Amino acid sequence: MWSAMDIAWAAAGAVAGLLAGAALRGPVFRLSVPTGEPDQTACRGCGAPVSRWLAIRCGDCGRSLGVPAVLELATAAVLALLLGRFGGQPDMVAFGFLGALGVALAAIDIAVQRLPDRLTLPAFPVLVVLLAVAAAIGHDGGALVRALLGSVALAGGYLLLALARPGQLGGGDIKLAALAGLALGWLGWPAVLAGASLGFLLSAVVSLALLAARRITLRSAISFGPFLLGGTLLAVLASGAVPGA
Repeated sequence: MWSAMDIAWAAAGAVAGLLAGAALRGPVFRLSVPTGEPDQTACRGCGAPVSRWLAIRCGDCGRSLGVPAVLELATAAVLALLLGRFGGQPDMVAFGFLGALGVALAAIDIAVQRLPDRLTLPAFPVLVVLLAVAAAIGHDGGALVRALLGSVALAGGYLLLALARPGQLGGGDIKLAALAGLALGWLGWPAVLAGASLGFLLSAVVSLALLAARRITLRSAISFGPFLLGGTLLAVLASGAVPGA
């Protein structure tokens, strides 16, 4: 049960999420292209150049860069949940950062089945630093070590699955698993197991629903990144672990 303070943090997270989602709309638009193709730099409607930063609509024709409001509302919802859970704790910034980044990555993966290295690779050292700061504030170096081990374990598990079943998981999924493993490992090994399991469970449930609705076939490829991120979010929210407590 959330307290009044938790609700206040959740409200602050929602506001921050709206702003973060708006800021991310430009990068998501630019990077939503198939692997190997150049960034998308022009409006799909009129062909006018799109601003590199803080681009929400085309400055010439007014066309929205992506589905209007969806990215902002999704980021607001995720940050509201995360700040309601971690508000006021040393690891709040780390989880908020991963939450906002996760929405952007999920949006790109859904659009073009791609998890860009330009987002996942720089995010790893940033998240490590944020967790290191949280560990220093909370005097819990063990949580940071566990986070690093969780990252290696989850990424290693995904690598083995990718080698065992080629074509089912890509390199982007493995790199994303390393990021998710940091957050889950910080909270404890049960969270790592829960996050990994829930990702595959969500994928199976949604795939079966789409098959039943005849929206996909058995040969269709479905982006796995959003399910990994969704499973991670559920495991993080359900975890009762508070490092340093």
